[in-house]
Amino acid sequence: MTPRIEPSIRRTTVSVIIPVFRDANALARTLASCDLRDADVIVAATEEDRVPLARLRTERPDVRWIDAPRGRARQMNAGAAVANGEWLLFLHADTRLPENWRDAIAAADADSGVGLGCFRFALDSASPFARAIEVGVRVRVALFSLPYGDQALFVRRDRFEHAGGYADLPIMEDVDLVRRLCSRGRLYCAPNPAVTSARKWERDGWVRSTAMHLRLITLYFLGVTPERLAAS
Repeated sequence: MTPRIEPSIRRTTVSVIIPVFRDANALARTLASCDLRDADVIVAATEEDRVPLARLRTERPDVRWIDAPRGRARQMNAGAAVANGEWLLFLHADTRLPENWRDAIAAADADSGVGLGCFRFALDSASPFARAIEVGVRVRVALFSLPYGDQALFVRRDRFEHAGGYADLPIMEDVDLVRRLCSRGRLYCAPNPAVTSARKWERDGWVRSTAMHLRLITLYFLGVTPERLAAS
């Protein structure tokens, strides 16, 4: 580790914000597998999750647990509203951070022109379909600077607040935020992977799920509103 980055790691504070809805088991695995020491960890859950998360709340007093209205954008905004960090890292409940995730924050923090960062996308599956999807995501990010929320987006808090946070959208809230932030600063792409569960692809089918995602993002860029997309 270079001397230039090491001081940044010590002084930069990070809030890790995890929205959860009916996903207590995945959240428990993520909290157990990620090194979150010295981070301000906030789980934004809904009222429906209070009973399923009761045991985990007791077992993890190091986490700040808050209730928020249902909706990923609303829950992440609620977490950001109480966060203490200079950087806000938005982590899906079924995504695991790499061991050296703090290095990525430090590298992004060292460049004042960077307002937003993401990790490399990876799936926890040995399927060749998973590798193909990972390559497709890398191409999308390289060509269009368009990471999704399952890449564990991290944002300078002042840039996030200046942008007005996440728009209250039923889907595509991550795409909307990335587009707004990238118009005001550079995107930092960390080489280390955030590993997301492949359960949804495995449950719904690799080809079917990928086709659905491509259809949604295509229609979104053609001007179809997130509300219509969510209802379709």
